Amino acid sequence: MPDKMDEKKLDFYKKLLLKIKGQIQGDIRSMSDENEGEQGDKGDVSGHALHMADVATDMYDREFNLSLASNDREVISRIDDALARIDKGVYGFCLKSGKRIPDQRLKAIPYAEYCLEVQEEMDRKLGK
Repeated sequence: MPDKMDEKKLDFYKKLLLKIKGQIQGDIRSMSDENEGEQGDKGDVSGHALHMADVATDMYDREFNLSLASNDREVISRIDDALARIDKGVYGFCLKSGKRIPDQRLKAIPYAEYCLEVQEEMDRKLGK
């Protein structure tokens, strides 16, 4: 394995990862608050039930938000894994090849687990 990343870079990436994690957690809280607010709105104030199309739209919006929240939780998990790799001193190295992940890739995707070559190979195998 190549030399470890210097402390200044590690600190930069750790702060970046924590910032992204905080933003995502805020987004999840916001979506959760929106969904809770909509739960109480089963009908309008005139006492008439919502139209079926309105109900379907609300259900779609809730499902869409749940899907986004699920994706966000996956990113948070990957961020937590990256933070653990920083603590172990192995951050910035491909988990499969052991090669250094270029700074350009880490700045774009700071929780990247694989170098670009390995990621592309994995994506091809999965048909992405």
